[in-house]
Amino acid sequence: MRRLREIIISSIQGISRAGLRFPMTVMSLLAATAVIFKLIATSEPPSLMLQKLMFTFVVGAVLGVASQFAVERFKTLLKKRILSYGAAGGLLLGYFLILLPAPEISAEITVRSLVAVFALVCMGLWIPSYKSTANFNLTALIHFKSFFTSLLYSGVLSAGIAAIIATIHILLFKVNSDTYAYTMTVIWVVFAPVYYLSLLPKFSLESEAEEEMNRRAGLYPKFLDILVSNIAIPLISTYTLVLIAYFIKILFTLAWPSGQVGPMVLIYSAAGLVIFILSSLLENKWVLFYRKVFPKMLIPIVIMQLISAGIRLNAYGLTESRYYIILFGIFSILAGLILSFSKVSKNERLALLAAAFAILSILPPVDAFTVSRYSQISRIESILKNEGMLVNGQITAKEDASEHTKIETTSILQYLERNSSLKYINWLPEDFDVYHDLEPVFGFEPSYPSYQGERQYFNASLDTQLPLMVEGYDVLLSAFAGRYMDEKGPQDSAFELDGNAYQLKFNKTSRDEVYVAVLDAQGNELIGTGLKDFAAGLIGEHTMTRAVFSPEEMSFDVTKNDYKMRIIFQNVHYTSGSDENSGMDYVLYVLFAEARQ
Repeated sequence: MRRLREIIISSIQGISRAGLRFPMTVMSLLAATAVIFKLIATSEPPSLMLQKLMFTFVVGAVLGVASQFAVERFKTLLKKRILSYGAAGGLLLGYFLILLPAPEISAEITVRSLVAVFALVCMGLWIPSYKSTANFNLTALIHFKSFFTSLLYSGVLSAGIAAIIATIHILLFKVNSDTYAYTMTVIWVVFAPVYYLSLLPKFSLESEAEEEMNRRAGLYPKFLDILVSNIAIPLISTYTLVLIAYFIKILFTLAWPSGQVGPMVLIYSAAGLVIFILSSLLENKWVLFYRKVFPKMLIPIVIMQLISAGIRLNAYGLTESRYYIILFGIFSILAGLILSFSKVSKNERLALLAAAFAILSILPPVDAFTVSRYSQISRIESILKNEGMLVNGQITAKEDASEHTKIETTSILQYLERNSSLKYINWLPEDFDVYHDLEPVFGFEPSYPSYQGERQYFNASLDTQLPLMVEGYDVLLSAFAGRYMDEKGPQDSAFELDGNAYQLKFNKTSRDEVYVAVLDAQGNELIGTGLKDFAAGLIGEHTMTRAVFSPEEMSFDVTKNDYKMRIIFQNVHYTSGSDENSGMDYVLYVLFAEARQ
C-alpha cells in the first residue's frame, strides 16, 4: 500500500512538472479538450471553425514539445525563454491564419498537417542530441518506453473507470451516457500525453541529478532486449529473405508487380530502421549481425521497389501516395548509406534527414499535392490531345472516343475532383462536376474498366443534389433490403395514420427480388410491389460500374384500390453470378398514401 501511494504521489508530481515544463503543449491539449467537450454536449458534427481549431491545437501540442527541447538544448534560447515561446506561438498563429480562409478541411490540409507534425516529432528527437553529450539512441529509447508506458497506464485507467461508471449505472443510479465520452477525452487527450511528457527527463545533462534521471529513464528493459534481439530481428531478417527471393523471381520472369510492393517495402523499411535504432544500445551476436547486414540489404531492395514505382509512374502519372512512396524510398536508400558507413552514435542524422524530407514534401512548388496535380493535369491533356478532343485550349465533345480515353479521363477527373483541383484546369467550365457534367462537356458518361472473366458489379446512386417530390403522400419510410436482410435487414415497420394502424413488410423471395407491401391492422395486404424488375431496368446494358440517376429515374409508383405507394431508390447494388454473394441490395424510401374517402 505504501509503495502504491508513493507511485501515485510520484506520478502526480511528474504530471505537475510536465505542465510547467511544457506550457504550450498543455494549453493546446486543454483547449482541444474544451472543443471536444463542446462537441459531446451538442451531439452535432463539428463546424468548419471547430475543425480548424482542433487541427491548430494538435499542431500546437507537438510544436510546444519541440520548442521546449530547443529551449533546453540551446543556452541562447534558454536566456530568452519568453521570446522563444512567443516565436513558437507566432508560428502556430501563422498556421491558423493559413487554415482560416480554407472552405473545407480537405485531404490536402490533413496530409500537410500530419506531415508537419511528423517533421516536428523528428526534430524533437534530434534537437537534444545536436552537438550534445546526449545520446540519440538513448533519447529514442526513452521516448519509446515513455510512450508505451503512458499507453498502458491510460488503457488500464480507461478500462477501470469505464467499469466503475457502468457499475454505478447498474447498481446505484443512472449515469448520463456522455459521461464515458467526457472521461475518455480527459484520459486520452490530457492524461496520456501529459503523463508521457512527465516521463521524459531533461536531456541537457547539466547536473548530476539530470544525469541520474537520464540513467534511470534509459535503463534497457530485459523484455525489450528479448523482443528486439530474439523476435523482431529474426522476423525482419526472414522478411528480408522473402523480399530478396521475390525480386530475384522478377529478374527471371521480368514480370514487374502492379503496385502492391511499394507499401510492403515502405513498412519493411520503417520497421527495420526503428529496430536498428532500438538495437543500437545492445551488444549480442544477433544485434551485431543485424546492424552490419540490414543497411546493405535495404539499399538494393528499395532500388528494386523504386524501379517498380517508376514503371507505374510512367503509366499512370504521379499521385500523392506514389510521391510519398518514392520519397520514402529515396530516404531509405540514403539511410542505408548513412548506417553502412557511420557509427551507431551518429543515428541522429536519420531523424534530421526524415524531418528535412517531410518539410520538403509540403513546401510548394515541390510538395506532393502540387507535383501530383501538375502530373495528372499534364496526363489528361496529353490523352485528350491525342484523341483530338483538346485543341488550342478548347475541349470538344466526342461520343465515339476510345474506351481508353473514356476510362482514363473519368479516373483522372475524379481524382482531381477529390483533391479540389479541378479549378486549376482552365479549359474546364466553371463549377464542373464529374458525374453531372462529364457527358455534356466530353460527350460520354463516366466510364470504368471492366475485368473479363471476373465478377461484374454495378452501383446505381440517387443524385442527392436534386429535390425529392413527396406531394400527395402521407408518410415516408427509409429501409435497406437485399441479399443479407436475414442478418441485417429492416424489421417490419409499424406506423399509424389518422388513427389507422399499418405495417410495412419486406419479403425476400430470391437473392435478387424483395417484395414490399403495406398491410392493414388485420394483416391484409393493401398495396405491394417487387423491386427486381425496375432495378434491372436501371442496370440495363451499362458497361460502367457506377452511375448516378435523378429522382425521377430512381423511382416508380404503384396504385391499388386508391392506395398509393412510391418507391425511391437511394442506392441499388448489383453483383453478378449464381453463388451466395450474387444478387441485389436496395437502399430505398417508401412513400405511402391512404385511400381517400
